[in-house]
Amino acid sequence: MESWKKEGFEWIKALAVGIVIVLVVRIFLFSNYVVEGVSMQPTLEDGNKLVVNKIGYQIGELERFDVIVFHASETEDYVKRVIGLPGDEVEYVDDQLYINGEYYEEPYLSEFRENETGERLTGDFTLEDITGENEVPEGMIFVLGDNRKESLDSRIFGFVEQDSVVGKVNLRYWPLNEMNITFKE
Repeated sequence: MESWKKEGFEWIKALAVGIVIVLVVRIFLFSNYVVEGVSMQPTLEDGNKLVVNKIGYQIGELERFDVIVFHASETEDYVKRVIGLPGDEVEYVDDQLYINGEYYEEPYLSEFRENETGERLTGDFTLEDITGENEVPEGMIFVLGDNRKESLDSRIFGFVEQDSVVGKVNLRYWPLNEMNITFKE
């Protein structure tokens, strides 16, 4: 009887340690996120399930073209693509992205570009046109959805505070046949 109690206690301890580890990972390292809406099509679809790396964002800096999740409000998170970093001047001319005067390709938009009949995806603008600022301020980022015609993004709500970023999207795990870890191409 004594050995049963001892073994039961060991199992309870192991289970408690396991729960603590899962909670630490869930709270501080990784989080699940379900895409809602069409703003990131074709890269991400409505209903896709993602793993968001919280620790990678804390350790490493955000990079241009990272796909991130951020707190848009107290009750809502958005997933968007980082286009402008602090100090960047961002503009679109003839549906082409220029950052600090340098042209950048956006391969993740190629599927939309192939299906368009001469229409512009993004439209022409400068940061000053939409935010009144010449460049992205310190502590802020400029984000866009990949589905430029249907995205609520920095063109509408302005810059995003870097402190509101939950983390980088590291993995799409659902649906299984669309599992992916690369979102910059």
